[in-house]
Amino acid sequence: MILLGNSFPLSLVRRPVCIKPATLESLRDRIKREGAVSFWGHENTRAAASKLLGFDVAPEIPRPALTLSDDALPVFNGQVFREVWILSPDYPPGYRPPLNRETEAAEIMGWQVLHLSFP
Repeated sequence: MILLGNSFPLSLVRRPVCIKPATLESLRDRIKREGAVSFWGHENTRAAASKLLGFDVAPEIPRPALTLSDDALPVFNGQVFREVWILSPDYPPGYRPPLNRETEAAEIMGWQVLHLSFP
C-alpha cells in the first residue's frame, strides 16, 4: 500500500527525504498495483481527486493526522511508510483562497503529483 494525501507537512521531515515531481500516470499505476491508504485533508477537492485517480481518496478516519515513528518515518493509522504520494491542485497564478472558505473544485486548473521517499 502507498500513502496518499493532498499535502505533506514539512514540519514532519526529520530525516533525509527525496521529493520529486511525478506523473499522474505513475501515481495511478502504483494505486492500481498496490492500493493506497489516504490521509486526504480537504473535503472540497476530494470528489475531483477521486474521479481523477479512479480511487476514493476519502480517509478512513475524519480529519486524519500523520505522526512519526521512532525512525522519523511517516505513520498513519499505525502503519509506517517509507514513501508518500501527494496530489495537489493547481490554481491560477497568484491565487489565494478567501479567508474562512475552502477553495471550490471548479477553481482547480490542473494537478501536481509529488513523490516523497524516505531512505
